Amino acid sequence: MTMRIGSGYDVHAFAHGRPLVLGGVHIPYDYGLSGHSDADVVFHAVVDALLGAAALGDIGTHFPSHDTRWKDQPSKVFLDYTYDLLCQHEWRISNIDATIVAERPRLAPYIQPMRTHLAEHLRLGYEQVSVKATTTDGLGFTGRHEGIACYAVALIVRK
Repeated sequence: MTMRIGSGYDVHAFAHGRPLVLGGVHIPYDYGLSGHSDADVVFHAVVDALLGAAALGDIGTHFPSHDTRWKDQPSKVFLDYTYDLLCQHEWRISNIDATIVAERPRLAPYIQPMRTHLAEHLRLGYEQVSVKATTTDGLGFTGRHEGIACYAVALIVRK
C-alpha cells in the first residue's frame, strides 16, 4: 500500500460586508474574510493538503484568482473537485487534520459542524476528520485580529 502525506496552509484578512465561512459553516461575526471565493481558509488548507499529498499542484493551479469562474464561489466546489481528482488518480483519503488559528470569534461551538461538512464532502467517516482551533495569545496578525489562518494535513493511500 502506498501512503502519502500532504500539508496545506491558507490565510485571509478580515473584511467588512462579507459572511464568515469556516469549514463550510456560516459563523455569525462582524467580519468575513477577504478573498476571490468565499475565502474559507479551512476548506482551502485542506484542498492544498490533498493536492500536495497527491503531487497534483496547489489550489492556485486549479482555481486561479484571475479566473472569473471562481469569483465568490463556495469553497465546497473546490473540495468536491479535489475529491473527484484524487479518485481519478486512484487515491483514497485516509484522514484529515486541520488547525484554525484565530483570536476571535470563539470557534468551539462550530468545530463539530465543520468536521461533519468536511466528512460529507470528502466521503469520509466523522472519525477520519479532525478540526481544532487555537489562538496565538495576542501575537502576530491573528493576534491583532487582522485575519484567520488554517493549517491542514492529509494522509492519502493508493486504492
